[in-house]
Amino acid sequence: MNAPEALPSSSAADRVYLETKELILSGDVPAGRLLSEGDIAQRMSVSRTPVREAFVRLQSEDLLELIPKRGAVVTPVPTSEAMDVLETRAALEVAAVRRMTSRMDDLTALLAALGDLVTQQREAAEAGDVAAFARLDVGFHATVVSSSGNQLATRFYATLADRQRRMNIGAMTPDPGRMAICADEHEALAGEIRERDLAGFEIYLRTHLSATHLVAGQWLA
Repeated sequence: MNAPEALPSSSAADRVYLETKELILSGDVPAGRLLSEGDIAQRMSVSRTPVREAFVRLQSEDLLELIPKRGAVVTPVPTSEAMDVLETRAALEVAAVRRMTSRMDDLTALLAALGDLVTQQREAAEAGDVAAFARLDVGFHATVVSSSGNQLATRFYATLADRQRRMNIGAMTPDPGRMAICADEHEALAGEIRERDLAGFEIYLRTHLSATHLVAGQWLA
């Protein structure tokens, strides 16, 4: 049998980039961990060249900090950036609900989708699967934004997904019990949407985000 054909460098670099990024976003490789080119190359059965290319790409996304002759360190989400993410998320989600309620949109499909996501979140919480819950959490909030029909807001919100996942992992890994509480809070948020209570939604959303991502003693005002 012939040996498998080697991947082109660009394809190998793409694979290393995607797999290493997932290790970081899922929390399998935590902030502060040193990744060596040799270890990743061996783990993914590639040469060091595509690993180096992938590391440079991940550094451009603020996920790694290259350390000459040593590899790269997984960077944490800075406190100031975390607060920026929370404020931006709140603004986009409130704007989405305002748009839907002011137009008196039919919310049936949105509420059904949110209910399904909450059900999946409860299952992930019961299983203690923080990584799955973090992805579902991102999906819940993104669904609220996308349902407004504002494509620009939807695309921009999607750019926050990686940071959201990392922040969720960081918040819930030390306190897995927070997942069940978050699922309850998501159900309550869906209830505010059902009642078309924009003010109630905004207050509850900011409380929810602050309780989950309390950063340096600051609450999202």
